[in-house]
Amino acid sequence: MGRTSRKRSKLARRMVAASAALVMGGGGLIAVNVHANAEDGVDQPPGRSAGESAGQRMSTIDCPDVGNQLREVPPEARGEVDGGLAELDSQITRAYERFTEAEDKESVLPPLEEQRRGTLGAIEEAVDRAGARPDDLADMAPCTLRASDQEREQPPQDGDQGQGDGQEGSGNRPVAADFVDIKTVRPDVQRPRDRRGASRGTFTTDCGRNENGKFNPDNVIAAPNVSNGAHHMHDYVGNQATDAFSGDDELAAGETTCRNRGDRSTYYWPVLRLQNGRDEDDAQADGGGKDQNVGEIQTPSAVTLTFVGNPRGKVVAMPRFLRIITGDAKAFTNGDANANASWSCTGFENRQLRDKYPICPEGSDVVRTFAFQSCWDGRNTDSANHRTHVAFADRRTGACPPGFRAIPQLVQRVVYDVPPGPGFAVDSFPEQLHKPVTDHGDFINVFDERLMKRVARCVNSGRRCT
Repeated sequence: MGRTSRKRSKLARRMVAASAALVMGGGGLIAVNVHANAEDGVDQPPGRSAGESAGQRMSTIDCPDVGNQLREVPPEARGEVDGGLAELDSQITRAYERFTEAEDKESVLPPLEEQRRGTLGAIEEAVDRAGARPDDLADMAPCTLRASDQEREQPPQDGDQGQGDGQEGSGNRPVAADFVDIKTVRPDVQRPRDRRGASRGTFTTDCGRNENGKFNPDNVIAAPNVSNGAHHMHDYVGNQATDAFSGDDELAAGETTCRNRGDRSTYYWPVLRLQNGRDEDDAQADGGGKDQNVGEIQTPSAVTLTFVGNPRGKVVAMPRFLRIITGDAKAFTNGDANANASWSCTGFENRQLRDKYPICPEGSDVVRTFAFQSCWDGRNTDSANHRTHVAFADRRTGACPPGFRAIPQLVQRVVYDVPPGPGFAVDSFPEQLHKPVTDHGDFINVFDERLMKRVARCVNSGRRCT
């Protein structure tokens, strides 16, 4: 599954070269909220680890997520900024690898901060050339160390391997505290009541289960034109032309696994792997073993892609090439504000988990559900942080925020027949430790316009269409 690296932007190449040289081995202004992440360590001296004084064992590196805080970037600077954000992720990945081997865990932080300052400075320069220099990006350079949730709640005793119990040499896999018996979870699913005029129909598109094995560690939405921009492997159904370098024209011309050929949309999510000690074909490849993602990739036993309506009124057709990310691949360190994917078991889907993997009883399968944002700003198909052009409807009423329009909501349901018990994990960025809260889904609308209008009509009329 290895990929041949293609030509990157001039800025990205410059930043990679600068990092290697270090010891240790729309339009408008750019807007950044540097204090939005409660885990950023703003109340601590730079390089000091949260909880260190309590004698906790540090499990990972926690850096402010620059990309998640971006609100607007001038279009002419987008390419360079995206390249810079991808390089920040790569810097953390390389630092995490050194972290796992270092006796003095704190020693990884000063060189990482120096790298981040250089890259953040390059991002500032790119935006400045486009007309507006951002402020305070350098405040997001320092990183800290942190303990896993299990270690914060329950410090390891003598002889307890804790987070280190697992893959030889890496210690990067889920722990028992990441799993819960689904039968002990209370039913918790609540939906807004339909009002008069609600759009009650559905449109289901059948795009298979990735039986043909299309995988790559790219992320064409969050890290376009960067190989291995995700640092974890994705399953793809739908558009077969999708990789980091796919533009709208390539996607429009791509083949599709969808039964309805008018749907060339891209649907992708991190793969699920059995943690059984067996190597996959990508054991020595980017996104796989090189990025701490190990074990056998599991092909889903079922994938359902359904577009549903809005409980308050009618929906409008999605614009072509609309991009949506739901969930947060860095939610373990970012916090769960953008966490949205949920876990459950067949027969128990009125019980949904965000921060735990389910242990399903015999005869019940693991289910991942991604309910995508269902409100659109009416103008943009993407945004600088890939979030602000879409929004969630109010969980109680179903209303879209002011200025947003309801669109058909994509609900992805992905089912796996895996052995009962805590023996699986979702792929993640290495420093996110495969936590279930980091699960996420990605979608690019490449329906032809006539078919998308039919989707909206079906949903608005209350019919069930395929």
